Amino acid sequence: MSLRIAIPDMISPSYFPVIAAVELGFFAAEGLDAKVELVFPVAEAYEKLRDGVVDFVGGSAHAPLYAFDGWRGCKLICALSQNMYWFLVVRADLPARRGDLGAVRGLRIGAAPGPVDGLRRMLTDAGIDPDADLEIGAVPAAAGGGVSFGVAAAQALVTGELDGFWANGMGAEVAVQAGTGRVVVDARRGDGPPGSVDYTFPAFVTTDQRIDEDPKQVAAAVRAIVAAQRALLAEPHRATEAACPHFPQHETDLIAELIARDAPFYDPAISPPKVRALCEFAHGIGILPVADVPYESVVAARFRSEWAS
Repeated sequence: MSLRIAIPDMISPSYFPVIAAVELGFFAAEGLDAKVELVFPVAEAYEKLRDGVVDFVGGSAHAPLYAFDGWRGCKLICALSQNMYWFLVVRADLPARRGDLGAVRGLRIGAAPGPVDGLRRMLTDAGIDPDADLEIGAVPAAAGGGVSFGVAAAQALVTGELDGFWANGMGAEVAVQAGTGRVVVDARRGDGPPGSVDYTFPAFVTTDQRIDEDPKQVAAAVRAIVAAQRALLAEPHRATEAACPHFPQHETDLIAELIARDAPFYDPAISPPKVRALCEFAHGIGILPVADVPYESVVAARFRSEWAS
């Protein structure tokens, strides 16, 4: 039986090491039959993990808390990459400068459930009221299954449904190359307010039950992810091959360049400072009762050796 791995956005660089680990044969090399599937939004992906419908999730590191109260029942087993990884893009005709969050006042911004947590906190930390100073909502085309949020958001700029969006790097690139959008914040590279780079990150997650019952399988899955990260860092062009079964042609043509940009962040390690920042963020947005959570309650430290394997 295939291992089922859920990710909340398919046509995206955000969780691409999972796609590459499956499509480039790194799971198979570990003796694992695995497939990747789209489950949107991210909270639903983690609910399916909790309920045993899927075996692993590649998703936002803070979002397990929507399905696993206080981290009970799941663990982060490695990072897919480092730092908060979304982009704030606005219409190209607006006089917005890079890093100028004030430019979103009065705008209609699309953001997906889960990622919107990072946007709202970032705006609050910049002195902008996310409920009063702008309108944050969904992208209607992305509400159904099988639609990539970032690509749908980029299209919404063209149709005038949105003035901007907070989404993955593919959506940002599509909008910028089309001349319809401009990047205001690249969160991963520090355009947001101090500390925002560490709110969350993309993580690979499974249940405590799976860890307890089959730790060798979990260790093998982590090694597959790490091998994919290293392969993409060494040869970003391999992303094109991995994307072919899942991406439309235009986005397939773009993915290798995006992966080349992101690959320096492909470090599977999850450090104690990252966990402290993650828990402080989760507590601040109201999904974790206390900010002071032991590292071992969040991360399955037993797999740290696989991070360096």
